[in-house]
Amino acid sequence: MPRIGMNPNRDHKTDYHPARVTLAMLTCLPEEAGYFEHRFDSMRVSLESLIANTPQPYDLLVFDNGSCPRWVDYLRGLRGAGKIQYLLLSSRNIGKLGALKIIFNAAPGEIVAYTDDDVFFLPGWLDEHLKIIDTYPNVGSVCGLYMRPLMAYGIKSTMKFIKRRDVKVERGMLLPREMEQHYIDHMGRTWESYQKETDGLEDIAVTFNGVQAFVSAGHHQFVAPRHVILEALPKVWGGELMGKMRDLDNEVDRLGCLRFCTRTFLTRLTGNALDAETAALAREYGIEATAPITRLPGRLSNRILRWKVIRELAHRIYNALFRIISNQG
Repeated sequence: MPRIGMNPNRDHKTDYHPARVTLAMLTCLPEEAGYFEHRFDSMRVSLESLIANTPQPYDLLVFDNGSCPRWVDYLRGLRGAGKIQYLLLSSRNIGKLGALKIIFNAAPGEIVAYTDDDVFFLPGWLDEHLKIIDTYPNVGSVCGLYMRPLMAYGIKSTMKFIKRRDVKVERGMLLPREMEQHYIDHMGRTWESYQKETDGLEDIAVTFNGVQAFVSAGHHQFVAPRHVILEALPKVWGGELMGKMRDLDNEVDRLGCLRFCTRTFLTRLTGNALDAETAALAREYGIEATAPITRLPGRLSNRILRWKVIRELAHRIYNALFRIISNQG
């Protein structure tokens, strides 16, 4: 059939100009069972906190890595409401690094504020990230939640920079105990494993031109110049669904770029299920949230899980259920 009529957009122009910052979230909810049973609400609160506590202008890009229909429908609803500007839906999980490569190539902004789908954002978070990027030279990555284990890698270029005479340096155990506990609770650690993980590490805070920061940066959430990550990504490309993120951090460092965390704690971890504290925090900002589960007290659950017979029984049950679900039994 020949063309009928003329495309009405032929002589029209757009007044669209990309914002300097592209907010980018990677989401993945393959099913709502097992590990993922409570993740829908956890992810929803994460995304809604990003929208609620980030002042415009920005463009929001969401890349979904093969999620279940309910989550995809939720994202489509936000796009229809104008809250998501760019929605990329993958039919399968292509892995985190694969998704990052697409995200950073597609992002229209010169600065990309990337986040996993288990981070809660507090007011003012973006301004403080940009303040570091705009003040310090050659910044490659800024994170909003400092964690001492980050000091173990990817900071050689930053450590070289802080030797400058115009940089004020403070060293020691600077991390508040409650933030250490936050990391332990939401990363599945115990105090014993945390102490081993951080053995020999110290916190380093710096001030340059009046702007404070912690040395090091996370990869669960970071703000970065788009060109830096695009240059670093091809060198760490891999087929794993997860992992390789420390390699990306190290590559940014190898490029001579500085990696920092904000001195104030502007984001929180939500994990795969909301706890009462995070749910209450979300409600403070008008986000609907309830804690779906009651956790065992940390010390009791850790003590039980140390029993060899309990671990072996749990693994046997898990393996049996996996075979049944996978039709392998």
